[in-house]
Parts: sequence; structure tokens; C-alpha cells
Amino acid sequence: MIKESSGKIKAWLASNKNDLFLVFTIAMVAVIGFALGRISVLRDEKFPIEIQAQAISSIKSSAESPAKDEKREGAIVGSKNGTVYHLEGCAGAERIKEENKIYFSSKEEAEKAGYRPAANCPGL
Repeated sequence: MIKESSGKIKAWLASNKNDLFLVFTIAMVAVIGFALGRISVLRDEKFPIEIQAQAISSIKSSAESPAKDEKREGAIVGSKNGTVYHLEGCAGAERIKEENKIYFSSKEEAEKAGYRPAANCPGL
């Protein structure tokens, strides 16, 4: 009886070999994906958020005079070494090194200084 049962099981396994391989592959992909997800959570370094009080006078002074590195919306910028001007957000303006940037308050001011509008800057 045991030989007969084992023979039936072997025959069934042989006839369903492709289906069993597919089920095993899907199960292994699911297990590996779950494990990688758990590992990625464990490796995440979390930094606490720190809230610091700032004096009101320093907030007012920073609002009145924007930082040098801070982009000014709608500002016109040119290069000391070039002859064209861009809007601050244009790709051409972002390629200019910070130490070579010249800021203008208007298009007219830039043109008076001998600059022309950049052809690849939309909005000029």
C-alpha cells in the first residue's frame, strides 16, 4: 500500500512539474520581496525633528534682506563673462557660477548694461 501511494505521488509530481515550479518561483519572489522590505525599514536612519525658538528681530531682518544664495522670483540674472541675461529659474541662469552672477532689477536695466535676452529662456 505504501509503495502504491508513493508511486501515485511520484506520477502526480512528474505530470505537474511545470506548475509546481511556477508556484515555487512565485512564492520565493514574494518571500524575498517581503524580506527586502523589512531590511530596508531596519536600515533607515531616522533623525529627530528639532524645533528651535528664534528671536522675532532676527526673523524680521531675514525677511527684509534675502540671503545671497536664496533665489529671487522673477529676478533677471546675467554673467560677468557673458552678454545674455536670463530669468532666475532658467537652465542657463542655473549654469552660471554664483560668483559670476550679476542681478538686474528689470530687463531694461540689463539691456542698458549691454546684455541681450537669452534665446532659450522662455518668458523673455
